[in-house]
Amino acid sequence: MQLRYQYRVYPTPGQQDMLARSFGCARVVFNDALRARQDAYAAGVRVSDTDVQRWVVTAAKKTPQRAWLAEVASVVLVQACQDARRAYRNWFDSLSGKRKGRKVGAPRFRSRKDNRQTVRLTRNGFSLRSNGTLYIAKVGELKVAWSRELPSEPSSVTVIRDSAGRYFVSFVVETTDEPMPELDSEVGIDLGLTTFAVLSDGKVIESPRFFRRAERRLRKAQQNLSRKEKGSKNRAKARLEVAKAHAKVADARKDWAHKHSTTIVRENQAVYVENLCVAGLGRTRLAKSVHDAGWGMFTRLLEEKAARYGRTFQRVDRWFPSSQLCSVCGGSDGPKPLSVREWTCTACGVVHDRDLNAAENILAAGRAERRNACGGTVNPAA
Repeated sequence: MQLRYQYRVYPTPGQQDMLARSFGCARVVFNDALRARQDAYAAGVRVSDTDVQRWVVTAAKKTPQRAWLAEVASVVLVQACQDARRAYRNWFDSLSGKRKGRKVGAPRFRSRKDNRQTVRLTRNGFSLRSNGTLYIAKVGELKVAWSRELPSEPSSVTVIRDSAGRYFVSFVVETTDEPMPELDSEVGIDLGLTTFAVLSDGKVIESPRFFRRAERRLRKAQQNLSRKEKGSKNRAKARLEVAKAHAKVADARKDWAHKHSTTIVRENQAVYVENLCVAGLGRTRLAKSVHDAGWGMFTRLLEEKAARYGRTFQRVDRWFPSSQLCSVCGGSDGPKPLSVREWTCTACGVVHDRDLNAAENILAAGRAERRNACGGTVNPAA
């Protein structure tokens, strides 16, 4: 299995200048390659990947308009050309149905005003030195904050500059993780806003609300930015402060999601969650709270870690009435408003906590779907 290991790096001012040139050259080559493919497609001409690379890299370096491309490592330019090829083909594969998942739109040109800039290098463009630094071609040795060891030799590295002005390197490595010891425990998870998650075993995970807690600081930083004159240095400084404030919130949310998802996968053999339409909920009046909760990232981490460590992860149909069914007798009491947190089953008289009952129903539905040999829908209460 291929994974990415990301680390913080601290380039010197001279190295930052060289990386900025690499970002700009890679962006120009990507746009030129994309434009060449679009022009060829509009003209009905079939071009090969070799032709495009020769036009936008080899031949472009010999022209006065693109002579500065020779100042950066050639591997950066070649990989930018390959990225444009992959983006264009992903679009066509998505249109034809060859590419699984959500539909991919046409690739767009990169802008120098993008807050996130990246360059990618293969093995002939970087190397790990014995003194713990990372050598990048025509940039030099970068100081890396090694938070953990690499499991294997990296096949490629991506240098990233985020909106807050921080630099990272992301290595692609091959891992051979062995499955964790099998357990008898399984869990169903009901996600919410007031309480982030309620597990079928009774455990409750409170909602951290990182954005809500930092909202006052973010508001003041944004107000300070709005008062600065456009194009001024003070506005650039204020924009950086806003980006740092948002990055702090995003980092805290990601760290929290990683820790809780790891704990759940480690303690349970199978994990079942409801397949929520997060994109749709993000367009309602609860959009800010939905995005602050980070349900999509949390479930994605659960799925990735379950596959990595030999666990089972399954999504229950979003139309499954988990809040309407009694987890004891299977009777349905119909839909209930969100203000109802406890209800009594009219069939068996059991008093249910709304979230815990929903988590137990999700667990039962997930088990039924997992053990159903013919693939049809099974009544969880059966």
